[in-house]
Amino acid sequence: MSRPDDAFLREVLTTTRVVAVVGISPNPVRPSYYVARYLALKGYRVIPVNPGHAGETLLGETVVAALRDIPAEVPVDMVDIFRRSDQVVPIVTEALAHLPQLRTVWMQIGVENAEARAVAEARGLRVIENLCPKMEYQRLFGELRMGGFATGIISSRL
Repeated sequence: MSRPDDAFLREVLTTTRVVAVVGISPNPVRPSYYVARYLALKGYRVIPVNPGHAGETLLGETVVAALRDIPAEVPVDMVDIFRRSDQVVPIVTEALAHLPQLRTVWMQIGVENAEARAVAEARGLRVIENLCPKMEYQRLFGELRMGGFATGIISSRL
């Protein structure tokens, strides 16, 4: 799998509105929490998915146990997966069965699954593996430099 180009990532991040975060933790020091929180602060609606915390409120939304538990009227267009690579296929299968507006499957850093990719792409979905939407958003929209990172994107104009 090759890294998606910046135009593709930018298009995904600018057209996505509702993100279901599978494997979110209510612990604010866990990456799944602070990535979801960041996305919520950027204006995305974040639907938390974690069976161990179903029914609780997180980031202003009720935590659901599984993707199938997201109400039909919630137009989830991206699933962000914080689970091990070997657990991705059933998540993608469930997403395809229960989220009719789904357009993107995003697997977090360290998460890759060729079978899940093939299943999702066969249904016309965009698939991103082994990347973080928070980090890509910051890199592509010029926010990483605030933390001392060189983004490779020139944002000043003469």
